[in-house]
Amino acid sequence: MKKFFLIVGLTFAFAMNIFAQEDPSWLRYPAISPDGSTILFNYKGDIYKVPVIGGTAVPLTLSDSYEYSAVWSHDGSKIAFASDRFGYFDVFVMPAKGGEAKRLTYHSNGEVPSTFTPDDSEVVFTSVRQDSPDNVQFPNSVMPELYSVPVEGGRVNQILTSPAYNATYSADGSKLIFHDRKGYEDEFRKHHTSAVTRDIWVYDLIDKSYRQISNFAGENRNPVFIDNDAFYYLTEESGSYNVYKSSLSNPSQKTAISNFEKNPVRFLTRSNNNMLCYSYDGQVYTQKEGELPQKVNIQLAYDGRNNLPKPIPVQNFTEARLSPNGKEFAYIFRGEIFVSSIEHGTTKRITNTARQERSVSFSPDGKSLVYAAETDSSWNIYTKSLVRDEEPYFYMSTILKDDVVVATKAEEFQPEYSPDGKNVAYFENRTTLKVINLDSKVSKTVLGPEHNYSYSDGDQYFTWSPDSKWLLARFGPKENIFQDEIGLVSASGNGEVKNLTKSGYDEIMPKWVMNGKMMIYGSTREANRSEQGRTGSGDVYGMFFTQAAFDEFNLTKEEADLAKELKEKKEEKSKEGADKEKDKSKSDDKKKEEKVEDLKFDWENMHHRIKRLTVNTSNLNDWLLSKEGDKLFYLTSFEGKNDLWSTDLKTKETKLFSKINAGRVSMELSKDGKFIFLLADGNPMTVDVSDGKSKPIKTSGEMNLQTDRERQYIFDHCWRQVLEKFYVEDMQGVDWDYYYQVYAKFLPSINNNYDFAEVLSEMLGELNASHTGGRYRHDDKEGDQTTSLGLLFDYNYTDKGLKIAKVLKEGPADKAISKIKAGNILEKIDGNELTASADFYQFLNRKAGKNLLLDLYDPVSGTRWQEVVKPISLGEENELLYKRWVETRRKEVERLSNGRLGYVHVRGMNDESMRTVREEALGRYVSAEALIVDTRFNGGGNLHDILSDFLNGKKYMDIIPHGQYIGSQPGDKWTKPSIVVMGESNYSDAHLFPVAYKIKGIGKNLGMPVPGTGTFVW
Repeated sequence: MKKFFLIVGLTFAFAMNIFAQEDPSWLRYPAISPDGSTILFNYKGDIYKVPVIGGTAVPLTLSDSYEYSAVWSHDGSKIAFASDRFGYFDVFVMPAKGGEAKRLTYHSNGEVPSTFTPDDSEVVFTSVRQDSPDNVQFPNSVMPELYSVPVEGGRVNQILTSPAYNATYSADGSKLIFHDRKGYEDEFRKHHTSAVTRDIWVYDLIDKSYRQISNFAGENRNPVFIDNDAFYYLTEESGSYNVYKSSLSNPSQKTAISNFEKNPVRFLTRSNNNMLCYSYDGQVYTQKEGELPQKVNIQLAYDGRNNLPKPIPVQNFTEARLSPNGKEFAYIFRGEIFVSSIEHGTTKRITNTARQERSVSFSPDGKSLVYAAETDSSWNIYTKSLVRDEEPYFYMSTILKDDVVVATKAEEFQPEYSPDGKNVAYFENRTTLKVINLDSKVSKTVLGPEHNYSYSDGDQYFTWSPDSKWLLARFGPKENIFQDEIGLVSASGNGEVKNLTKSGYDEIMPKWVMNGKMMIYGSTREANRSEQGRTGSGDVYGMFFTQAAFDEFNLTKEEADLAKELKEKKEEKSKEGADKEKDKSKSDDKKKEEKVEDLKFDWENMHHRIKRLTVNTSNLNDWLLSKEGDKLFYLTSFEGKNDLWSTDLKTKETKLFSKINAGRVSMELSKDGKFIFLLADGNPMTVDVSDGKSKPIKTSGEMNLQTDRERQYIFDHCWRQVLEKFYVEDMQGVDWDYYYQVYAKFLPSINNNYDFAEVLSEMLGELNASHTGGRYRHDDKEGDQTTSLGLLFDYNYTDKGLKIAKVLKEGPADKAISKIKAGNILEKIDGNELTASADFYQFLNRKAGKNLLLDLYDPVSGTRWQEVVKPISLGEENELLYKRWVETRRKEVERLSNGRLGYVHVRGMNDESMRTVREEALGRYVSAEALIVDTRFNGGGNLHDILSDFLNGKKYMDIIPHGQYIGSQPGDKWTKPSIVVMGESNYSDAHLFPVAYKIKGIGKNLGMPVPGTGTFVW
């Protein structure tokens, strides 16, 4: 990810002499010391300190990890901060003057400090850890709660069982003020007013009561107490984040302290003398109430080595194409084109740019590569060609020729050579299929944009006919563009699209086979529909363009074998006759061999010349036909991940042809038909068509990764992609050009992906749209991985060991042979004594599925014993906690209604959740008088129509044979009353469902207003 190391023995003064000076920006997470003399801040993943009057900043941390969010102890002697040096963010503490940092927490869900307790004995932090066993809050990873850990290290205690950020204490230590989090929306979204925006709360530590303080419908964050009543905080009430002042006694009385426009104020802190410190526009500012903000002039000594190129191996490709000669293949790695020898792995880097290249493929003669590149603020199409006759392969080439195929202000990509090499087809502006003649450079439209809609780049499809005169393409009828049909269009641009499938099902990825007499394609016609209403499976079908081809396909195996024998005899006679013509020139032979007959189409009854080729519907990914046309190969997941299967089209024998075991796969057949080239989870391989033996292709590529150039490109690409595809053309009134300048200037000061994700999120947040933001998940395979015993502990217990409050059902300790129960004391884990001086999670690191010895004690009987358990992952623990939460809600509904009401929670807008709804409603609660449908904390999907229709059943008939009532119609819908429970955390399609439920007049919605996050952003 980054960066540089300092030899421990070097003094900072010596290091200063070798470092170059730079003007820093993107200074984040500032924290002013209690005495107002010093400021801490985060820069390039490290924590620095600088005098409040400015000057040269001194690093307190210098490591390869990321440190941020530093907070001061009240006496100013210590600082706490978050660091991912063990894979996930933990809380560390160190002397404020510098020195060794001590790790305090050991949990891999991530922990960030907020403050110190008033006596500085503990650090207060937010985390998603074990909640109070009696709390009914939904177990949610995006809503961390408040905990504390001793400064000297030790057992963690829970302070608040509600989501709490940036908590600070009142002067007398009796109250905590903080801002909440209610749902899934990106934390850097700006300018929105809805139920999901953050609010300021105060918690009274004496009477254990909560009170909401803020009343502005937009964002209110980052409160800091001034005394026991007044506080400063950040709010968007003025249009952009600014510092305001208010009080607990009169929260409606608010005073603006800062008055910045457009850009947000972030990370507010204050000193004991009420000097405010915060970040604005990538710089650190201080401000006294009633005075103007003052920028702190900070100089940094930094050597800049983080921008040096870093050699990395070229592996895990995003796309790949086989050369017509079958001896090399081209592929994309991190937006660059490489070509490798299939036999030897010899590798040549073809492009070396800061931009992205993609959609690479070979010319028919294998001497050129065509590809798309994002350059000059537009996607354009280029070629790279071999120059020297002595260099017939790209992987051994030394000189390549560059040519522009098409470069306009429009977006042009997804190029593909015609089989005769004279034209290139491509998409303009993502939806218009065009063909350009390489000699005349004249482009013609063959399929207009009225038939396509592109949600993500590369989601459109076309393929050339063998005679270079036609294209098969995915298109949608004007009445429903999202309906996938297969169209045939003339490459001349003179004809309308001809709908070949007309099915109303999804028909995808057509491929020309049998020299253009037939196409194979994927179809959902026979697929089983999920409860969600979608099809995740399909079949391969064949459509025959001539009656003769259809007749030949319908021959029995015996008839086909005879026809093949006669054909071979005829070809043998032709060959003998040709051998007698010794004087015939080789050039004439070559011309005859290369001649491709124009395709003919028997249009009448073509729609009836369709055959299902697969015998089992499955989760197909790709397919192709053998050169002889007798065998279908397809990638599907009958056995977990994708494998290569085959079906003999005459005998219908279907078998596993080659075990691939990959998630992301694609393939193509070599020109001679002897092997299949696959890209499986980014790894290239070949499969022999004769016996199914697979062979990995080893490459030897290496590239110098220049992360600063790559981040600059990604930033530009993101900004342009939004400009081109945002769902409203006016960008919701946002000056998008202005915000490019605002955030692009920070890129030279960024050397890691955490900061880069924040820059992207801040920029995208200006659009005030859901489903946006930058994301980075640090994947440290050697980092900590906390596991769980499936036990909930009593936070009020302070003696030795841990008091068990609950044993999670279906957890590691919920076994018939186990004696563990609530009230027992867990004394040791694998011999490690559980004292108050240690965070016991350190003994549960990387232990999933491994035997652990537990020492237990029953204080009632006075007995001690040992048990062996196998811990589970945190993900598995969360599943158990979710089941427990649903069960407690269900029992509460049944208790309060005396069993008259049913309860079901809709976890996601997906098939699994719809199956749960159906199972519960028509099974467990078939006799209930009404149904409570709880949709809170639902992250979305696509279920709003199916679910609302299910709840909208209207009984129209009773079935009473021989006087016995046996049921009613409809029998597959809920026909009784229902009510929907919703909340601020309903996201995406979980916002659309309550809307559909209300519009259809099914029943009432109950709960908090749902944010408007059902936006079709692109």
